[in-house]
Amino acid sequence: MTWEEAAPAPVVLVRGPEGLLADRATDRVVALARAADPDVEVTRLEGAQYAAGVLGVTTSPSLFAEDKVVVVGGFESGPDELFADVLEYLAAPAPGVVLVLRHGGGVRGKKALEALRAAGVPEIACEAVTSDSDKTAFVTAELRRAGRRADGGAVRALVDAVGSDLRELASACAQLVADTTGMIGVEVVERYYGGRIEASGFRVADAAVAGDAGQAVALLRHALATGLDPVPVVAALAAKLRMLAKVAAVRSRGQAALRELGIAPWQVDKAQRELRRWTPEGLAAAIAAVAQADAEVKGESRDPRFAVERAVLRVAAASGL
Repeated sequence: MTWEEAAPAPVVLVRGPEGLLADRATDRVVALARAADPDVEVTRLEGAQYAAGVLGVTTSPSLFAEDKVVVVGGFESGPDELFADVLEYLAAPAPGVVLVLRHGGGVRGKKALEALRAAGVPEIACEAVTSDSDKTAFVTAELRRAGRRADGGAVRALVDAVGSDLRELASACAQLVADTTGMIGVEVVERYYGGRIEASGFRVADAAVAGDAGQAVALLRHALATGLDPVPVVAALAAKLRMLAKVAAVRSRGQAALRELGIAPWQVDKAQRELRRWTPEGLAAAIAAVAQADAEVKGESRDPRFAVERAVLRVAAASGL
């Protein structure tokens, strides 16, 4: 289940490396326990500092019989004594106690994890958010929970500007919600975070392949003005087109052939989406334009900047052929 579904139970497993999601799952369990009993006692333990028997002492009934929430962070970093105590506790959970075990991933504590799953303990998945599609989905969900919406371009711009750190993305969403009204568009994101958008060769290539000549040239000129050499821009264009050509060559043979390319699944998915606007003739024209630019920026042209800008425009134009 997701962090939004987390709820108090005798034992709750929060597993995965994404700290923000694990924090939210834990905070939600604690908040719901407090809503049911404002006097609930919350105790936090760290796995790496655990000593044998502490779990039993912490979960034992208090003098005034208050309900308890015990959170064990870094479960995967704990000693064997922690795993043994959890296995013993699992056989007879204490009444009125919610035990939250946070496991950051990996195989340590495998026996305990298997026992928890076999016992049907609720497990909150907090997997790392790494792909572009996951990051944009996260931003969209953050804004929706706050009662706001952003157009696709704004979501993409925010991910490009802030990067892959989920805490920063969440903070950026919160700021936009607090400081703006109505539909969030690209211009709003650029006003707040435009200075952080990295005008790299790969972003230039993405815009060119998408057929957005204006955006591609704007990014290119900004990149060159801030010191980026034309050579890596051409290299990024070439890499992007090679990826499209590889996927285009085997996609008709099915998923098995695509897996044999050795390309990450999210990259394959992205390439397949981008290929919807490309024909074999257009792709060939773009590759030829980049090959010419490669020679020009490496000495055959007196103006490498003009050469790479012309290549960008030719690629963008070819995407519609």
